[in-house]
Amino acid sequence: MSQIIIRGGGRLEGTLSVQGAKNSVLPILAATILHPGQTVLRGCPRLSDVEASIRILRHLGCKAGWEGEELVVDAGPMSRWDIPDHLMREMRSSVIFLGAILARFGWAELSYPGGCELGPRPIDLHLAVLRQLGARLQEEGGRLRCSADHMAGREIALSIPSVGATENAILAACGAEGETMLVNAAREPEIGDLQEFLCAMGCKVRGAGSSTICVAGRQPTRDAFHTVMPDRIVAATWLAAVAAAGGEVELERVSCRHLSTVTAALHEAGCRISGGEGRIALRSDGFLRAIAPVRTAPYPGFPTDAQAILMAALLRSRGATLFVENIFENRYRHVDELRRMGADISVADRVAVVTGVPRLCGAGVRCTDLRGGAALLVAGAAAEGETRIGDIHHIRRGYEDPVRDLRALGADIHLEE
Repeated sequence: MSQIIIRGGGRLEGTLSVQGAKNSVLPILAATILHPGQTVLRGCPRLSDVEASIRILRHLGCKAGWEGEELVVDAGPMSRWDIPDHLMREMRSSVIFLGAILARFGWAELSYPGGCELGPRPIDLHLAVLRQLGARLQEEGGRLRCSADHMAGREIALSIPSVGATENAILAACGAEGETMLVNAAREPEIGDLQEFLCAMGCKVRGAGSSTICVAGRQPTRDAFHTVMPDRIVAATWLAAVAAAGGEVELERVSCRHLSTVTAALHEAGCRISGGEGRIALRSDGFLRAIAPVRTAPYPGFPTDAQAILMAALLRSRGATLFVENIFENRYRHVDELRRMGADISVADRVAVVTGVPRLCGAGVRCTDLRGGAALLVAGAAAEGETRIGDIHHIRRGYEDPVRDLRALGADIHLEE
């Protein structure tokens, strides 16, 4: 099995361009099937989740593949409305295809999705918004059969600002008659990127970034070219790695606004941070201090995806930092692996307390999930000795080439196949 081996303890320094956002490109790939024409995506990261989406598109009858640095999808030949179980199980985000297939064909059949085991993430909200638009849903033998002879726009109030349910509702509403208004919608930047892509195809969507999004039911009418937004969680990972190990990094193709809660926490911990149009620079001496409690929340609050990453950066800080995980109940599965490296972390329910230790020691660890794997990269960069990270297929779901990127910053790191 493949492992990432990193020998930490040295300073990191350099410049990196941030890859395209996983959480943006996956709903965009689902949206490509709304229009029976061609889509060209630039800045699309080469991730295992992206390849899983490509396999789903091809199963549906679309043509999808890489042409140089661009990912090209032709949804004209699409002829199927079902997704088999083995493709659905490859990633949690596969459920986003449901709304798009319904909007295109008025019928869809799929099973429940897979992905990281972060506790219950029911798709009940997804199904509820589709029912309100007029879809009929039937579950049998672990399969969902969905039909919608006539979907009609209406006002839909989400009980919580779920990102996935918001995206599924937007995609389905593109195939509904009349206007759909989503109230208490998720505000994540990736939803804004989806809106930009849909508008490029000729859809009428407005309000992304606010809690109210309006979709005028209209099938897209034109081919689209789109550049995927930068990945704010990948950017946070490299900032945290340099903060923990010490050194200096400049990130290009990044949004300061999207990272404001993360950079505020790192600044409070003692890092010097500056930013400008499309760039962020961070400098750290590697000796951080504890910060005020970190509570995860929907955007624009502190992102749950960055919780493990910031925790890893603070393992050698002076003092104790309290983390409160308000989104997923199993977001602390990485803690036992960090303890193998000498971390002092206590956990009770949704609360974790990180008490800084003088030093971390390299150890054999394994990824428990995508962001937990990223936390191990951050801790490994700051630890003394060799850290061997196993089960790296989790990391490959969201990071294009972490070995390449950390090596560009001067890390002693390599992939062992």
